[in-house]
Amino acid sequence: MTYVIAQPCVDVLDKACIEECPVDCIYEGERMLYIHPDECVDCGACEPVCPVEAIFYEDDLPEQWKEFYKANVDFFEELGSPGGASKVGKIARDHPVVAALPPQSEDH
Repeated sequence: MTYVIAQPCVDVLDKACIEECPVDCIYEGERMLYIHPDECVDCGACEPVCPVEAIFYEDDLPEQWKEFYKANVDFFEELGSPGGASKVGKIARDHPVVAALPPQSEDH
């Protein structure tokens, strides 16, 4: 994997990262966005545009959000690799780690 979206994105879904992503690898779940580990080309364009600083290079993921690495990977087990988020649109589910979180405020 390359980049990971973590908890600050939950219930925010700003989507500035989607607009910056040149390979369309950021998918929308019910409560947060997910980066497809096999489709990401490690360009880093998404990281600086995230208004809540939820995107991290995998090696820089803060300890308190380590489970979001697995959440970003596991989210795509059922979906596979459709070759671009725009082909599938919003996915009506989230990883269990995200689904179990209480509602998040925008001021993390």
